[in-house]
Amino acid sequence: MSALKLFVHNHGTNGDQSLIKTVTFALTHFTVAFTVAYLLTGDLLIGSLIAMVEPAINTVAYFFHEKIWARRQRDTRASTAPVIHTQAHTC
Repeated sequence: MSALKLFVHNHGTNGDQSLIKTVTFALTHFTVAFTVAYLLTGDLLIGSLIAMVEPAINTVAYFFHEKIWARRQRDTRASTAPVIHTQAHTC
C-alpha cells in the first residue's frame, strides 16, 4: 500500500479523526480569510491570494499542533495511571 493510501486509511472514520478535523478547519479558515481580506481590500484577486496562502500554512501547522497535543494528552494519562505491583512468591 502506498504511503498516501496508508496515511489516509489510518486517519479514517474508525481511527484518528485529526485529518478530517484538519480538513474542516481548513475550509472554515479559507472562507474566513477570504471574507476578511475581500472586505478589507474590495479586491477578489487579493482576497483570493491571501485566502490561499495564509490558511494553507496555518492548516499544516494546525495538523501538527493537534498531533502534538494528542501525544501530550496520552503521555499525561499514561503517567497518572495507577501502577499495579505483583508479589513474587518464593518457596
